[in-house]
Amino acid sequence: METRELAVILRCYRKLAGISQVAMGELLGYDPSYVSLLERRRRTVNDRQGLAHISRVLGVPPHALGLAGDEDADFLAALQFGESTVRLAEIARQAGRAAEAVEELWPLVVRLETRLSEGRVDYGTASLLARARATLGTSLGHILPEEQLYLAARWTGGAMRLARHLDEDGFLGHVLRMHGNELRKAGRSGPAIARLFEAAELSDDEGERGQTFVLLARAAGESGDLEMHDEAVASAERIMDASGPSGILFNPFTLREVRVRGLLRTGRGLEAAELARNRPSPGEAPAPQWAAIEAVTSAEALSQAGDSVGARALYSEGLSLAARLGLPHQMQRVARGAIEPGLGDVRADALAHLYELTRDRKTVGPLA
Repeated sequence: METRELAVILRCYRKLAGISQVAMGELLGYDPSYVSLLERRRRTVNDRQGLAHISRVLGVPPHALGLAGDEDADFLAALQFGESTVRLAEIARQAGRAAEAVEELWPLVVRLETRLSEGRVDYGTASLLARARATLGTSLGHILPEEQLYLAARWTGGAMRLARHLDEDGFLGHVLRMHGNELRKAGRSGPAIARLFEAAELSDDEGERGQTFVLLARAAGESGDLEMHDEAVASAERIMDASGPSGILFNPFTLREVRVRGLLRTGRGLEAAELARNRPSPGEAPAPQWAAIEAVTSAEALSQAGDSVGARALYSEGLSLAARLGLPHQMQRVARGAIEPGLGDVRADALAHLYELTRDRKTVGPLA
């Protein structure tokens, strides 16, 4: 949607500022009914003087209203740079370099948050900030230990609240999916499932719907809801059969890992162990972090089935990957799972790696 569309700009500004059409009319010197007509695209402002008045009163950058001048060059450059920063951060996160993504995103988010707090809001800034918040939150979700995962959910929640004002159902569905997954990781399965159901309803892209069902299956499994888990897995499989895999989340490797974990959480340990014994090669993982996640999950299944030898090998494999990629949550899973006789040294290694990693990350900015 164009940032220069006046109706969107006025609605976005008013919702973000928390003011009514009456208050907006008082600011601009317009009748509230005229504000309503502008927001519904029944009227528009085309003259330069009128647009300049709106820009000046609301603090909306002139370029957002089609009045770009030399004074906007720096801001336009910043927006373009910000778009690239978010895209590169997302690529880094998916490639297993979440810490780098956080370092790149943090200065951009601070700058955009400052602009928002000053009331200088336009559609382009709000949209970029929503995407930056969401990517920052999901990146933090990779590098934070379990007890701090609520911070990742806080950032994706901020992205969701902003996205609800942007009139883009596809983007809102994307953010809801990311926020739902961070809520799940933070132990809030009920709200997570609600967000993921909403995301599935909003998405008209089959690949994105498939990703949503994968995450819904995981959230349902972790909450112990056998029926919901199985239905979500079946929905994901149907979409994959019809449309093919899509991205690092919606593919046979990740769906299989979600099934193993769901079977474990819903009391079907023998089925989970059977699936774990027929695991794919780590080289088939769609991203490095998924190789670590899958190894730890399969180790949990084998351990629960009494196969301590197989569990030991997979815990060690998962821990080695988690240490290389800096994934504290996976280290914590190893430490929590490697409690059977003969696994004490694996657990000790996991705790040592975790201590080293958290000590080195005490200065990460977005944890405040």
